[in-house]
Amino acid sequence: MPTADRTARIASEIFAPAVLVAGLMLVVGWHAGDRDGVSRWWGLPGALFAAGIPLVYVLRGVRQGRLSSHHIPEREHRRVPLLFGIASVAAGLVALVLLGAPREVLALLAAGGVGLVVFTAVTHWWKMSIHAGVAAGTAATLTAIYGPLALLGVPLVLLACWARVRLAAHTTAQVVAGALVGAVIAGTVFPALR
Repeated sequence: MPTADRTARIASEIFAPAVLVAGLMLVVGWHAGDRDGVSRWWGLPGALFAAGIPLVYVLRGVRQGRLSSHHIPEREHRRVPLLFGIASVAAGLVALVLLGAPREVLALLAAGGVGLVVFTAVTHWWKMSIHAGVAAGTAATLTAIYGPLALLGVPLVLLACWARVRLAAHTTAQVVAGALVGAVIAGTVFPALR
């Protein structure tokens, strides 16, 4: 396997949506815990609902032969797992509101839910890159929290986008559109709700 392909495969796993979402939930939860009396661990249940439960559903689909890969390369197979993800995020949002989770964690879950709804709607016609959307959304969220210093992560977003094109998982247009949608949603919904 050529080095570029190997690098693209590794990047696709490191920047997989579930990995980034779980990590981002933990970072946002930790940041929300900067305030007195707020636990730094609120990101854990957020990560469970936004990444863990949906990933288990997808992996179960792979084991049962309903899905060919945890990246769900076939556009027509994406809708049901995305709808399941929306339901999981919605349940998590309700549970965390009732439990009194910090506003930043709730804002991130809500932004993630909006992103899932948009990607689910578009997936009916076109295979916009969720990898690119989550990578760009992660960068936008971190920038909203930590300021311009977080823009140092943009090359990692570009690496994630390149990997998806290199592996022929998406066209350049699908990656660019996914990244733009993810960045816009995270850059508007998250800051507005936090």
